[in-house]
Amino acid sequence: MEMKDDFQENEFQEYVTFTVTTKEGTEVEMAVVDEFDFKNKHYVVGALIEGDTINEDGMYTYKSVIEGDDFTVEKITSEVEYKQVAEAYLKL
Repeated sequence: MEMKDDFQENEFQEYVTFTVTTKEGTEVEMAVVDEFDFKNKHYVVGALIEGDTINEDGMYTYKSVIEGDDFTVEKITSEVEYKQVAEAYLKL
């Protein structure tokens, strides 16, 4: 888990970041924009980081495993689970 600084609307903000690997093998840094629990599992919603800003045009949801002060993310591979998680998040 890594803290980043972001200047948005003249306001100093910090956000937590994580790295995922694309299908092509490229590592991409994302910012956590939200997190929630569903059916006894933890999930994070991430957005791409472009320069010093967060691109909230595309949001991505991942399973999250918290280990002390750190966490890891895993892609949601089940289409059924992904739909259930997305619906639950939209209801929040």
